Amino acid sequence: QVQLVESGGGLVQAGGSLRLSCAASGRTARSTVRGWFRQAPGKEREFVAAINWNGASTAHADSVKGRFTISRDNAKNTVNLQMNSLKPEETAVYYCTAGYTLRTDPDGYSYWGQGTQVTVSS
Repeated sequence: QVQLVESGGGLVQAGGSLRLSCAASGRTARSTVRGWFRQAPGKEREFVAAINWNGASTAHADSVKGRFTISRDNAKNTVNLQMNSLKPEETAVYYCTAGYTLRTDPDGYSYWGQGTQVTVSS
């Protein structure tokens, strides 16, 4: 079992930045794919970014390319999401996830954190 805990969410003004982190504990493999999704009330869970086991391959949603960057620190079992130039419509709960293949479908991931709220004010 893998446990994931997000941190770093909060309130930020439009155009500002936040850095989210997700720490993994329990049994985990170095090869585990890590990712971020977000979900606003009444909306489907939306892919944001993902990264493979060694960081050599990343994927970012078209809506965040050039503004968000996913990274990982395997020594700390941590994945990060640097979010710049945030927009009000990106207000959502952001979820950390882990799985075995890099994909954009939330059903493709095996483990989920509890989520961290990101609120972008205008």
